[in-house]
Amino acid sequence: MDPCLRGDDKLCYNAPMPPMNNRFQRRPMPVMAPRPLMNHQITASELRIIGEKGENLGVMSREDAIKLTRPEEGVDLILISPNAKPPVARVMSYDKFRYEEAKREKKERAAQKSAEMKHVQITVRAAQNDLMVKVRQAEKFFAEGHPIEVVLRLRGREKRNKDLAMEKLKEFLKMLPTEHRELYPPRYGQNGPSVQIAKVIKG
Repeated sequence: MDPCLRGDDKLCYNAPMPPMNNRFQRRPMPVMAPRPLMNHQITASELRIIGEKGENLGVMSREDAIKLTRPEEGVDLILISPNAKPPVARVMSYDKFRYEEAKREKKERAAQKSAEMKHVQITVRAAQNDLMVKVRQAEKFFAEGHPIEVVLRLRGREKRNKDLAMEKLKEFLKMLPTEHRELYPPRYGQNGPSVQIAKVIKG
């Protein structure tokens, strides 16, 4: 008789596995930075341009900026601050850009390793003045070198519209003046969506 049919789990290879202990479950992977827009991928009509040696070349049209590139030599126009007004792009090689980004991220991780995670909580119905109070709170944490977890707390029927909640969270992140990056992608918890962010350390 098949051991599975008589309930002998020790002999049944198809017996269900016991649940894994939480301490063995994988943690969420850090967000990998997307490849930046380059050359004709950039859609902004005007850009603030940084030259190959780090000099500020001022604001110019995208077309004029692209004329500074030398694709045959590996020198491109790379969008480095898309949310700035106007967006900032730099004339440089992509290999050098990747090297500098890796160096910067390593420096960020070292600075954040011993930093305490701070928390900022917002709500869907928060007024603009209340949100600005939270922005100032987050800026204070950034200035002190702390990473931040932003939580959008939902109540009752608000929990039904997850898309709206996630959009509200993203809108709040856009209000933060300090350039920052996501440590982990936004996650949806029991009380609403949250995201962990840290200040971008330059140099």
